[in-house]
Amino acid sequence: MPSQEHKILNWVDYRDLSSSDSAFSRLFLDYVNDYQKVQQFYGGNFRNEEDWSSVIKRVQERPLKRSTLVQILANQNRNFHCGVKTLANIDSLVNDTTFAVVTGQQVGLFTGPLYTIYKTLTTMKLAEQLTRRFPDFSFVPIFWLEGEDHDYEEVSKINVLNRSNDLTTLQYMISGKSAEKNVGAVGALQFDDGLVSFFSQVEQALTETEFKPKVLDLFRTAYQKGMTFNRAFVHLMNVLLEDSGLIFLDPSDVELKKLLAPIFERELTETPRTSQLVIDQSAELEKQYHAQVKPRPINLFFFHEAGRYPLEPHPDGFALKGTRQHFSKEQMHSFLQTSPERFSPNVVLRPICQDSFLPTVSYVAGPSEVAYFAQFKPLYKAFSIPEPIIYPRASITIIEEKVEKVFQRFSLQFVDFVRDVEIVKQRIAAQISDVDLETLFSNLGNSIAASLDTLRDPLQGLDQTLMGALENTRGKMRSNVDGLRQKAVAAQKRQHEVFLRQIDKAAVHVFPESDFQERKINILYLLNKYGLEFVRWLYSEIQIDKFKHQVIKL
Repeated sequence: MPSQEHKILNWVDYRDLSSSDSAFSRLFLDYVNDYQKVQQFYGGNFRNEEDWSSVIKRVQERPLKRSTLVQILANQNRNFHCGVKTLANIDSLVNDTTFAVVTGQQVGLFTGPLYTIYKTLTTMKLAEQLTRRFPDFSFVPIFWLEGEDHDYEEVSKINVLNRSNDLTTLQYMISGKSAEKNVGAVGALQFDDGLVSFFSQVEQALTETEFKPKVLDLFRTAYQKGMTFNRAFVHLMNVLLEDSGLIFLDPSDVELKKLLAPIFERELTETPRTSQLVIDQSAELEKQYHAQVKPRPINLFFFHEAGRYPLEPHPDGFALKGTRQHFSKEQMHSFLQTSPERFSPNVVLRPICQDSFLPTVSYVAGPSEVAYFAQFKPLYKAFSIPEPIIYPRASITIIEEKVEKVFQRFSLQFVDFVRDVEIVKQRIAAQISDVDLETLFSNLGNSIAASLDTLRDPLQGLDQTLMGALENTRGKMRSNVDGLRQKAVAAQKRQHEVFLRQIDKAAVHVFPESDFQERKINILYLLNKYGLEFVRWLYSEIQIDKFKHQVIKL
């Protein structure tokens, strides 16, 4: 584990990261920095104690089938072999003084990108924080397992830094499945013998450390033949967050789908009402910002022959997009009565489904989610559901000691890598060179310009037409000098190739492929370097109330 001597905390305002192509939207920036500008699009200010009290009151007053919810969650989490604290948290939901702090994410391989862990830790810390702030109530963390998604390509691969400190992608493919094919609910897919070759790739990629055998044992136990993406995901999280009290929710549960049947029915019978509400809100939003989500006429998917397909209006009733399959209204309503588990909400309807049966006071969201919740406010009102407070998840970059040494050697900061690494390298080349090319060529350019300027009056007096030739000469000389400067810079870079390779390696660690570390790298890399206790250590280091990008230096 990192020692306390090396630990330094830095905070970077999200606005200072806006130069990146992967930067945060203007709507998100205003949400975290100037809520007044966006308050009309949201249900409450995450910084305002009165807004929290108001949401708590509205959720408490709303009738919920709490006993049914407790039974469903208890069955699911016992089946997942969750701990005693989780089961106690579930039992407490029977009381109208207990509320849910919810987050969710796709059940990516090995938990997916780092931000999945950060969202989860933020959710747990927020639940604890709210329990302290409102001692008359209890708050429990719930993780919505987004296993009904059919995007196998997105969940089937991970990125780690390999033995050469290069970013490498490792992908697991199920036999007979194509990453592009509609495979249905990815959470229900079972791992097969392909795990043998996949783990061989993993073992080859990972650096040899004292923690490697134990880490690989854990991952092999979680991800073994016959396990589903859902179960493997929960198993790994349960070990990493042992006795945390985190509740997992599998939305594919038949009993849960029965609770959601009235919402599905309404979406089918009142289409396109839901979409129109979102479209109207989006039109208002787009007067100032960009709308993230485009609603569909029907915001439901339907499971059919092992695939998950968007429902579309059809002259005879409903059709499955991308197929020739269609059903009558009578058939579809019959499915809803007999097999509600065949229906699945899309991104527009999912929050409504989630908060229709959960006593949700807050949803912990990533930057994109924060932005698209601005489009959903009218839906909560239409479905008579209290809108939760949207709480920004922790956003983190971890700087390892070897990278920090590069930072110190060249006086670099994290934000330098969010901009243009080539500019950083050029600056470093100049910094460590005996020749200051920038000054040298700047002086040369000024000298040439000044010399040419001395010719202007004499030549103009001699022949006015010589002015064009003078300017043409100026342009050619400027171009030639610029070409020479570029060649000199390239030569300077070659001269200091070893140092510049260090910059490239540092960039791969802190801003891989010109994207934030949390969106690219998998937790496996850090567990292999620092041990299975790393996530618990990280939990103690994350601060969730700064609302800035946190740089943790190990």
